[in-house]
Amino acid sequence: MKQLYHIVKLDYLQRTRSYSFLITLCLTLAIAYTFIPHPNANYSTIRVADYVGFYNSAWIGNVTAVMTSVFLSLIGFYLVNTGIKKDGETKVGQIIASTQIKNSAYLITKALSNFLVLSTIVVIVFIMSLILFTLYNNGYSFELRHFIKPYLLITVPAIFLVSVIAVVFEILFGKYTVIQNVGFFFLFTAVMSFNTQNENYFSFDPFGNQIVVHQIEQDVKAMINQDENINLSVGYIIGDKTKIQKFQFNGVDFPISFIVSRFIWIGFGTLLIFVVSLFFHRFDNKRIASNKRTISGTVSSKGSNSISLLTLPSVSYNGNILPILKTEILLLFRKGKKWLWILNIIGMILLAVLPLKIAHQIVLPILWFLQVSRLSDLTIKETINNVHYFTFTSYNPIKRLLFAQLLSGFILMLTLALPLVIRLGVEGNLMAVCSVFLGSILLVLFSSILGLFSKGKKLFEVLFFFITYLVVNGMTFLDYYGGFQHDKMYIPWITSLVLFLSLGNVLKRKQELNR
Repeated sequence: MKQLYHIVKLDYLQRTRSYSFLITLCLTLAIAYTFIPHPNANYSTIRVADYVGFYNSAWIGNVTAVMTSVFLSLIGFYLVNTGIKKDGETKVGQIIASTQIKNSAYLITKALSNFLVLSTIVVIVFIMSLILFTLYNNGYSFELRHFIKPYLLITVPAIFLVSVIAVVFEILFGKYTVIQNVGFFFLFTAVMSFNTQNENYFSFDPFGNQIVVHQIEQDVKAMINQDENINLSVGYIIGDKTKIQKFQFNGVDFPISFIVSRFIWIGFGTLLIFVVSLFFHRFDNKRIASNKRTISGTVSSKGSNSISLLTLPSVSYNGNILPILKTEILLLFRKGKKWLWILNIIGMILLAVLPLKIAHQIVLPILWFLQVSRLSDLTIKETINNVHYFTFTSYNPIKRLLFAQLLSGFILMLTLALPLVIRLGVEGNLMAVCSVFLGSILLVLFSSILGLFSKGKKLFEVLFFFITYLVVNGMTFLDYYGGFQHDKMYIPWITSLVLFLSLGNVLKRKQELNR
């Protein structure tokens, strides 16, 4: 037991002391601040028709708990889904595998470590919710139970399930990062689409949000004396503030059946760990060791012949960027399994045959999201593979190497969007064509600068998933590819972002070269 405690502790400390985790915490604080809109803000996060609750303890506590459950379930998977992979890369996993620790025990420690990392973020958001109540309350008294109950019964079990799913996906699809990312995207979308008015089915909601949303809807119906279904929205809803009306929300009386179901979900997650432990590879490197022996044997059989410097060809200067660009394009197109390109081809076909609005607003961002593993290490793969000292000494590493990497990413994104671009061009919608061009450039620059600053892939994967999900669900303020209607300042705004990120990429790479 003491061994397991130390594994969890050290793994948790190793993750939370990273630079990327610090950035994630800062972003979480910024996003948590928006969970409860300022009284003068023109958006809402939970709205029933034109009604939102008074800012009392029950409303702020339950709304922030629901939003945290959705938000952390949305991005939490991408924060913690590489724990086992990192143990293999750092050889810590091989050391643990040589001990008497069972597979199930090790996987439980990884799930607990994931859970503690996400719990740290939950605590930060919880504190932010208390601060928001202090800032925005309408003279209502502070009731701590309205904060603690929803967080314990809704948010905590939800993030535990996400922690378990991250471990399960690593075991089942360890070699296929794309399948992990895309698979969870569709799994999350399917769970969020679960919507029922039957109170007997609230226990089947893994995120636990439906019971709170249902209670809010029932309170509004009782106030306006209406039995018919009314429009309820969860997310960032932009609307006219003058139309919003207030109602009194007194919290949720969680039934015993719902409370028991939350513990059952936790037990189900634990059982799932024991099941997948049967398929855990336990860092078995026999195949790798066999390959290494074969290579070393081949080299030794040739002997060590002396090399004369006089026989080597003379070095000739070639500043052409095309060979580097060709190499970067090949690296992008060949990355991952070849059969995954079937999904890309299907996406391109859908861009060509589906109604233009659906193709532009939904299919294009999802198709670009499928390339998350290709874009996430676009400009940092040299650092990840410890060859940056070699590549940075090449001729003009910014003008040639960095530019070739960014250009190759742009070519990939534009190639995938080509059917849509052709259709938009045929219709004469030049603004939409320009938006797709700028969006592809912006996406590549965004992935690059996040990688350069965080020194890893995780931050971009998390934010890209978050942005993609919100845009697909109609959050127009995050539309970077022109899928929705915008005013005439949209193109200049996107262009300024492109220029800003371009400058940031160049300055950051110069800083790395001057070290």
